[in-house]
Amino acid sequence: MITGSSGQIGTNLALRLLAEGHTVFGVDRRVNPWTQAFPTLLQDLAAPQRDFAGGIGGAPYPACDLVVHLAANAKVHELVEQPHRALENISLCFNVLEYCRVQRLPIIFASSREVYGDIHRYLTSETSADFSYTESPYSASKIAGEALIYSYARCYDLPYLIFRFSNVYGRYDSDIERMERVIPLFMRRIAQGEPITIYGREKILDFTYVDDCVDGIVRGIERLHAGRLRNRTINLAYGEGNSLVRMAELLGAALGRQPNMIVEASKRPGEVRYYVADISLARELLGYTPQVNLAEGLRRAVAWWQSWEASQ
Repeated sequence: MITGSSGQIGTNLALRLLAEGHTVFGVDRRVNPWTQAFPTLLQDLAAPQRDFAGGIGGAPYPACDLVVHLAANAKVHELVEQPHRALENISLCFNVLEYCRVQRLPIIFASSREVYGDIHRYLTSETSADFSYTESPYSASKIAGEALIYSYARCYDLPYLIFRFSNVYGRYDSDIERMERVIPLFMRRIAQGEPITIYGREKILDFTYVDDCVDGIVRGIERLHAGRLRNRTINLAYGEGNSLVRMAELLGAALGRQPNMIVEASKRPGEVRYYVADISLARELLGYTPQVNLAEGLRRAVAWWQSWEASQ
């Protein structure tokens, strides 16, 4: 079962699992705009729930072996403006955990590099998170989700893996009318000759192509289900930092257009200015080796976007 199955990571993960012969069941509060290849139950997982015997809130769920919990309100500055959506993240994580506890199912939880805060370390390992550096309601909701999972593992022996993602991009990520994400937003504006705004020239981020992210998740699913790995928190990223200016330049090269104008603005409240992941634990425990650097990933993202736009 995949929650948040209509999003970018959920869609790519579901299609990868289907291609490998697995059965996938999705739960999301919106219809998947990209594919109808797997069934999706439309449901608000953040609503108050009490009945977890057959599903969440009495909804009839098919039997499953493992839950991948991706669903969340995910845009940092939007949750600064609408902090009640961070509380929804905590509520839906609680409901999914209760379902897993009652059904005795292992869980994979999508956390975020945001839990590290703005601490300006060159490489951020899993043990270096200091929650006193929490930058935003969004990062607080991910910290709370992790804390709930750690408590369920101790109190109810619930097996888990937590993956801390970092700026995942690629296929199925161009619906910026629903949620503005930096790479699809820049892609559209550069293609149309419009200026782009960068909030903080000094910002360095670890961009992760979606196929690398999904490969790490699938490796985790296989090991957690087989009982070979459990109860670990792992960074999933590319492991290299790039500035937003550099990303925009590479994106322009992939589009065959120079960015028309780069407007610089100060960092918005809640946003992390520096993050590069230490992925040595993912290499050790999962055999994870990211394959797609930023320049190649942006070329693939542009090719997919142009093909998708042409098909509409």
